[in-house]
Amino acid sequence: MTDAPENNFTATPLIRKRLRQETMAKWIFFGMAAAMVVPLLLIIGYLAVRAAPSLSLEFILDVPRRGMTAGGIWPALVGTIYLVFLSLAVSAPIGILAAIYLNEYARDNWFNRVINLAVLNLAGVPSIVHALFGLGAFVYAARFGYSIISAALTLAIMTLPVIIASTREALASVPPSFREACWNVGATRWQAIRAVVLPNAISGILTGVILQVSRAAGETAPIMFTGAVFFKAVERGDLFPYYLDEQCMALSMHLYTLSTQVPGVMESIPYATAIVLLGSVLLVNAMAISLRVYLRTRKKW
Repeated sequence: MTDAPENNFTATPLIRKRLRQETMAKWIFFGMAAAMVVPLLLIIGYLAVRAAPSLSLEFILDVPRRGMTAGGIWPALVGTIYLVFLSLAVSAPIGILAAIYLNEYARDNWFNRVINLAVLNLAGVPSIVHALFGLGAFVYAARFGYSIISAALTLAIMTLPVIIASTREALASVPPSFREACWNVGATRWQAIRAVVLPNAISGILTGVILQVSRAAGETAPIMFTGAVFFKAVERGDLFPYYLDEQCMALSMHLYTLSTQVPGVMESIPYATAIVLLGSVLLVNAMAISLRVYLRTRKKW
């Protein structure tokens, strides 16, 4: 009877030490991820429990009543949709085109370095400063007055740096060999960008759009100074209750008003408003993320 073969792959003390360190690092990183996700789930759960007495389809479709102490949030919801998508219609094309210039055409000189620095600094400017800029530039200088246009343009200026930065990163992630292959077959720079670079960078570009939607929907100061109003009479179910040169209600402003300015409001109404605002942002984000994942699966590299 022969002896069993010796196991030549037995872990040495050094290997066991490294495995323990790897396991420890894995659990540390898991704890960091849980530290971000768990508080978010607790906050959403707390809001949902407090909002339950008022949260319903009737609450979403109804208009404020009895001095905003009862009723629903339909005018504020529609106003938020106006502001977010109008600001997106302005900031997305400008931001994407600016990023294309900076990444594909701009030379490395002092002027373009100043532009890059300005974009980075603009991303860190507090929203109240953007609000004052919008007040001076759009309400007074451009004479748009206190209106949806002024508020949407202010939100567009505020979110523009995020779109530019994310689009530049997405464009830079496309391998240079893709461009060189196009140039070698006689394509111009713009033809290469349009037919090859942009389709392969679209998933990253959508990241900036997602962030833009989230920030624009939740900001209060910029719209408070430029176009949001305390209350505006709107017919229930009216999908087009506002003209662009009028002021409008918005969910973020409405939530602030209910929490600080309206006495006697039912306790669950502000929480229900917060849930609708959060749910609206998550819904738009989920749609954009689904589109981004679909486009990412189509990549061949």
